[in-house]
Amino acid sequence: MPKTFTFEINDNNNNSQQGSMKSIIKPSQLAGTITAPTSKSSMQRACAAALLNKGCTIIRNPGLSNDDKAAVEIIQALGADVRISKGEMIVKSNGINPISKEIHCGESGLGIRMFTSIAALSEKEITITGSGSLMSRPMDFFDEILPQLGVKVESNGGKLPLKVRGPLVPGNITVDGNLSSQYTTGLLMAYAAAGAKGVSIHVRNPTSKPYIDLTLEVMRFFGMEVPENRHYEEFVFHGKPEKNTAPGQCQYTVESDWSGGAFLLVAGAIAGPITVCGLRQESTQADKAIMKALKSAGAGIKVHEDTIQIYPSELKGFLFDATDCPDLFPPLVALAAYCRGETIIRGAERLTHKESNRALSLQSEFGKMGVVIDLAGNNMTIHGRCEVQGAEVSSWHDHRIAMACAVAALKAKGGMTITDAEAVGKSYPGFFEDMRTLGADVEV
Repeated sequence: MPKTFTFEINDNNNNSQQGSMKSIIKPSQLAGTITAPTSKSSMQRACAAALLNKGCTIIRNPGLSNDDKAAVEIIQALGADVRISKGEMIVKSNGINPISKEIHCGESGLGIRMFTSIAALSEKEITITGSGSLMSRPMDFFDEILPQLGVKVESNGGKLPLKVRGPLVPGNITVDGNLSSQYTTGLLMAYAAAGAKGVSIHVRNPTSKPYIDLTLEVMRFFGMEVPENRHYEEFVFHGKPEKNTAPGQCQYTVESDWSGGAFLLVAGAIAGPITVCGLRQESTQADKAIMKALKSAGAGIKVHEDTIQIYPSELKGFLFDATDCPDLFPPLVALAAYCRGETIIRGAERLTHKESNRALSLQSEFGKMGVVIDLAGNNMTIHGRCEVQGAEVSSWHDHRIAMACAVAALKAKGGMTITDAEAVGKSYPGFFEDMRTLGADVEV
């Protein structure tokens, strides 16, 4: 018999807490084969689409990160029945029918930005909150945009918690895409669910276009209306839902994660050889661009149908634009630390409102390793070294900073101690175990 799929959100990333977990990584030689973790970008979008799908959805390869758990709890609070059987997640839903007056997004930026617009489809008042760094992130977007769509909004001075009360009525609006494409994702799904017709979402300064592609791909798969995409600057709804799947029935497989896989690939380029499985070359995920960066740096790569073999080679500084894939900054900095010469990564202005201010946290923690990072406007310049020093560093309660430091430790001179290492649970709870599987000397 299926059992209720209940998660406890591990609030390890709350900035008010002192993390209790330290990880010590000693210089190591890696070898072996590993499967990349499940994509939380794909998983969370699938949860939202399953909630809006009036019927039964089977989600295969469901993720178990803290952000994934938060998404599952959100759709349960908004009325979905979620069960697990034989490793599959079964979601039965009749659309938005809140059974709780509050949804908790953990520390998921995508969760808060996507599900707020979806929750606003309900005529019931819903309080939306979170934890950790999410509590200090600006949410002015909702104060400005949702009232234009008939939604009553109360915020804490542009911060969480938010109170929304719909129902959201689609209309012609203009949003600033430079804030985050995740806001657009939520509006696209909410508009489709509300049966939008003859209205448009205009987007100024569109960014992270591959993430919008992923959203549209999930919507299409679930039979939702996919709006006409006019160069990511305007999305026009014509009121014609897709009919690619049987009404109310959908089976979706969550793909592996290029964001988490990027750390494995960089680890292989520094201390391999290793083989990484499960990363789709045809994926719409923005962080697939890590392959371009690795090739620019001179890493040894062999790509097969469903595997990537990666091994050390003479690494050189490179130029890379991460504007559309800012989550690649941490693994790219770890890579650049071992490159001869300067590496310049563009898009640093998009790093401010993450789990930490990643421009500053990367500069600080890699500085402790002897790696100089300069910040100037939108550019981050990493001065590569032949030798990286072991040090005691902090994750800044940021999962990607913790993983970047761990990868940099693999060929460092001396061990690396990472405090607040439990932050990896936000996106990749099995990270340290996977590193051990590949031969890394890790103490947790």
